[in-house]
Amino acid sequence: MARAAGLVRDEVLPSDSKASSTAVRAVMTANRSRDTKPERQLRSLLHRQGLRYRVDARPIGTLRRTADLVFLKARVAVFVDGCYWHGCPEHYRPAVKRSHWWQEKIEGNRARDADTNARLREQGWTVVRVWEHEAPEVAAAEVISALERCSGTSEGRVPASSPRGSGTDD
Repeated sequence: MARAAGLVRDEVLPSDSKASSTAVRAVMTANRSRDTKPERQLRSLLHRQGLRYRVDARPIGTLRRTADLVFLKARVAVFVDGCYWHGCPEHYRPAVKRSHWWQEKIEGNRARDADTNARLREQGWTVVRVWEHEAPEVAAAEVISALERCSGTSEGRVPASSPRGSGTDD
């Protein structure tokens, strides 16, 4: 009755969609590209340590790649990689449907990650990549260690009561 009344309609996949069904499309479009739980946990820990950073920013303006966290002065770019999308050796499970397409997609993501790392390093950046499954405390320690190596001190630290606010590294 609801369908007859026009209250419910069958969704049709757009012609350019790569999804195998409307249900798969709904799941894929719901995946977040930023502000994921692992990213938020890492940011919270780093912020509590007095560190300030840019979120979802391009380390190099001319390079169309964004890092999850960017420490401009120290030139450190942090990426929190999802186990599925970046092919975690520990947790990645290949897709069953359209497996060839997904295999190429994940391999392409890995190649882009390697290219991003190389380009940033060529420009003097330190790249920190952590997996989404890593404990936030371990990931935070890795970021802090990279910052200390890059600056020789903890100059990137700002007192928690600083008026500069969160999420900035001016």
